[in-house]
Amino acid sequence: MNLTNNSCNSVQPLVNRRSVLQGMSCGFGWLAFGDLASRLQATESRASHFPAKAKHVILLCMRGGPSHVDTLDYKPQLTKDDGKPGRRPGSQLLGSPWKFSQHGESGLWLSELLPNIAKHADRLCVLNAMQTDVPAHPQAFLRLHTGTSRFVRPSLGAWTLYGLGSENENLPGFVTLTPPSGFGGAQNYGAAFLPASNQATRIGSDNQRLSSGMIPNLKRSQTIDSQREELDLLQQFNRAQLEHSTSSSAKHAPEIEGLIESFELGFRMQAELPRVFNLDDETEATKSLYGINNRATEDFGKKCLLARRLVEAGVRFVEVTHGNWDQHFNLRTALENNCQSVDLPAAGLIADLHARNLLDETLVIWSGEFGRTPHAQGGNGRDHNNSAFSCWMAGGGTKGGFNYGQSDEYGYEAIAGATSIHDWHATILRLLGIDHEQLTFRYAGRDFRLTDVYGQVIEDIIA
Repeated sequence: MNLTNNSCNSVQPLVNRRSVLQGMSCGFGWLAFGDLASRLQATESRASHFPAKAKHVILLCMRGGPSHVDTLDYKPQLTKDDGKPGRRPGSQLLGSPWKFSQHGESGLWLSELLPNIAKHADRLCVLNAMQTDVPAHPQAFLRLHTGTSRFVRPSLGAWTLYGLGSENENLPGFVTLTPPSGFGGAQNYGAAFLPASNQATRIGSDNQRLSSGMIPNLKRSQTIDSQREELDLLQQFNRAQLEHSTSSSAKHAPEIEGLIESFELGFRMQAELPRVFNLDDETEATKSLYGINNRATEDFGKKCLLARRLVEAGVRFVEVTHGNWDQHFNLRTALENNCQSVDLPAAGLIADLHARNLLDETLVIWSGEFGRTPHAQGGNGRDHNNSAFSCWMAGGGTKGGFNYGQSDEYGYEAIAGATSIHDWHATILRLLGIDHEQLTFRYAGRDFRLTDVYGQVIEDIIA
């Protein structure tokens, strides 16, 4: 495992993962192996290329494509020209039904749809010139997560974990909460050709309330000792298969390595994960901060609070998905409901991280896969727009109260500071202390990286 095949120039362990997993004999004792595996994993919490601004990432993913011109990108000319012909033949411009106003000392323009997030305007870094290649959900969603929609590639979270390693051997380094089964499915949080241990642990699925999406079978009726004996036998077969695969063909060895590691991680998680998932020890004030006492915000509030607890426990990358932002019609009601669901919890997350001195080391990102058209669709909706959309970041070394990039007077296209998904990925990695050009993995005879041969770091947004 490497960053340009030398792990950020860090000291290499004397024994690699495959030799450890393959060489264990039954007489070694799996409790001893568990300790060795943990220490081996700990050695993989690696140094970065640059001094890191952030240690963790929380990605709040708004699946479906939120309307930037109704939330983050103020377009007074669009309101003024409401009803006039749009750029698409036969279309009419649709001014935002919601008012924008300036907030904080920075005077950042934000929609009245996001009143609680607006209270943190001076901590927000808003990117208003995001672009992606395709205005179709599956392709754009995959591109947001992996940098491409044409090939199976590792996800942003997997690259992050591969590059920096884990901070807690008893928890996954990458967790995704209620991701979609469509829109590329597991590819959005998969490891592809990276070691399988870098893929995410999935909790629940899209549009599923968190209370029904916990990891099944985490608690078992067996004692720890009997579970250990059962797992030892299973791992004996797995190690034999690994040895056979390695001696005959290495084609399936990474998958078997990942299987062995996932079983061991699952065993270790039994002690710590239930504690992290138990929100009962949070104060009522904290629960209220996230909106957990309100039906409209309860579910996303729990997910955001859990994201904070996971980061606090050492998880490197957490993604929280909120779906149904695809307002082709019924914009006023549907978008208002969506914003109401996420506004208070997201604001609570920022406030809570700040209060715990975690915001400076945690990069919080709010984004969808693309934006919406300034013209109407079906009279009261908006179509997909990949030529301009917005996201915001907070903490993690970004400039607060800062607006980067600009779309045209209506919000159709980026005209200044255009930011591709490769640029976005390169910047996220840079904030984590990683040079996106140096984070590579050799596969099928070539070096791969998250940003392929593209990507420019947006230096202007880095504090």
